[in-house]
Amino acid sequence: MPRGHTFKAVEAIGRTLPDVEVTTTWGQPTLKVRGKMFACIASHKSAEPNSLVVMMDFADRDALLEDDPDIYYVKEHYVPYPCIVVRLSRVRADALRDLIVGAHRYVSDKASARKRKRTGSQH
Repeated sequence: MPRGHTFKAVEAIGRTLPDVEVTTTWGQPTLKVRGKMFACIASHKSAEPNSLVVMMDFADRDALLEDDPDIYYVKEHYVPYPCIVVRLSRVRADALRDLIVGAHRYVSDKASARKRKRTGSQH
């Protein structure tokens, strides 16, 4: 069983993806794609230490919460947002990669849809 991951592992995965910037949000390390956050160390006081917030749709979040509540959780602060909180000390490396890649795709797709909508409405 691995001892857990740090943001360095998250960053290493993020750097393999297109258009990723490593920055900070609310004073915590963050991955962004074209200026939009898709993963960051949880900064809200309700989050457990060494937790990662990962953006995803609500259906995927609900499935993960049901499948493995020892790894994934959501505190009240995060409920209205399309994200899940991940215990880095417990998540497997392959699952972490899938989460980061999925969050990148989720945020990229949302940004592309907004851009298409804006572009289409300017005619």
